[in-house]
Amino acid sequence: MSDPLNKATASPPPVIGEGCLSRYDPDALSPEDGADFSAAAQLWRQLQEVSNAADNEPHCDTEADI
Repeated sequence: MSDPLNKATASPPPVIGEGCLSRYDPDALSPEDGADFSAAAQLWRQLQEVSNAADNEPHCDTEADI
């Protein structure tokens, strides 16, 4: 039987920055790490379009406007 203390382990990807500004290095992330950002740019554009459309709609801020 194999050694029970010799288990498979995971290691985090490289980190850039220090302290509160530390974050995973996006260049080191891959789909194997569960980091697939291939649709991020498209999602960002969609969210911006929705936000811009909402900004152009009239708003009802007070009861007098109702």
